[in-house]
Amino acid sequence: MNRYLFLLLFQALLCDGLHAQTLTPEKKGELALEIDNLSFFKDNEYEGEQSRGYSLPGFWIQPKLTYQPLAQVRLEAGFHALVFDGANKYPCYAYHDIGVWKGSQYQRGAHVLPFFRAQAQMGAVSLVLGDIYGAEHHEVMEPLWNPELTLTQDPEMGFQILADLPRWKLDAWLNWQSYIFQEATHQEAFTVGIHQRILLNATAQRLHWYLPIDILIQHRGGEQDITDLGVQTITNGGVGIGMKWNAQSRVLQNLSAEVAALGCWQQSGSIWPFNTGAAATISVSALFQKNISVSGGLFYAKDFVSLYGAPFYSTLSVKHSGARFSRMLTPHVGVEWKHDFSKDYTFGAKADYFPLSAGALTHPAGAVDPATYANNFSFGVYFRCRPRFLLKRF
Repeated sequence: MNRYLFLLLFQALLCDGLHAQTLTPEKKGELALEIDNLSFFKDNEYEGEQSRGYSLPGFWIQPKLTYQPLAQVRLEAGFHALVFDGANKYPCYAYHDIGVWKGSQYQRGAHVLPFFRAQAQMGAVSLVLGDIYGAEHHEVMEPLWNPELTLTQDPEMGFQILADLPRWKLDAWLNWQSYIFQEATHQEAFTVGIHQRILLNATAQRLHWYLPIDILIQHRGGEQDITDLGVQTITNGGVGIGMKWNAQSRVLQNLSAEVAALGCWQQSGSIWPFNTGAAATISVSALFQKNISVSGGLFYAKDFVSLYGAPFYSTLSVKHSGARFSRMLTPHVGVEWKHDFSKDYTFGAKADYFPLSAGALTHPAGAVDPATYANNFSFGVYFRCRPRFLLKRF
């Protein structure tokens, strides 16, 4: 696994990152308090045998002190707290749940983690250590990355390389999800990810073309591992072509389309009942005036698992452990509305519909359920605020 990590990080040094989070020289010497908050209510009504429905009412808040001692260096320190309405204790383990272990200790009141980020910018390249820019900042294809993770997962921690070349953009990161000590009873676990975008022409062109490339590798095990689970390495990958038409009209702002081929590979271990799989996806989205966006897509897969995608993009059932579908066909329609009170305060609502068509479901014991069709939809509202208060200028 070390050779894959080295190759991916070496490639990142040659490329760049989409949300480069470029430092502002004018903020040199500023000490400020920044508060990042996302309050949300999301209701998932899922039918069929793929996944159970659930609701996510709650919020997370991330207050932090930021200091930029130099024009190219930024430090951030604070904490991240996740609260679900009605919950009074939270298990101490990595969110999103990545393994078979559970925490035996609990936090009360909120799921709280310390937060620290150090960022150094060298020309077009930024290096980030500690809590990295994660979740929606990665801009991974949706079948490989569930947007809902922005609501539920812990801040990603590790190492990240961001940059910005004129025709090549990349975000490369290492998210260390589980650290083990000697005699630990769970496995070490980390994810290596790369999101690249090759720009075939300038983004300012009225018709812009690009090639997205995504790689996600999760590794579990480690030399200190004393469990009997063995080393496990699983991979998702995707490559496609996309276009964005800047309409410049009074009603339609832009129209985007993307088609991609996806694959999964189990290099080692037996987490999945198959070692390789493939899928294909096509998506279209339109952004209208008043921040109204409409999207649609179609996904087809056979023997495919999405590491971090929604359950409708995998042929393994989340509802029935070990059960697998012979195929998966997932249409998707979504609509979102946002209202910006200012650049720091946004209210929005989003709805998604997945009329899932799944092939025969085979259970581990050998029983086979016939092919099914199910309606799955979700609806949510959210409020995002990110105020900044200047405390002192040195």
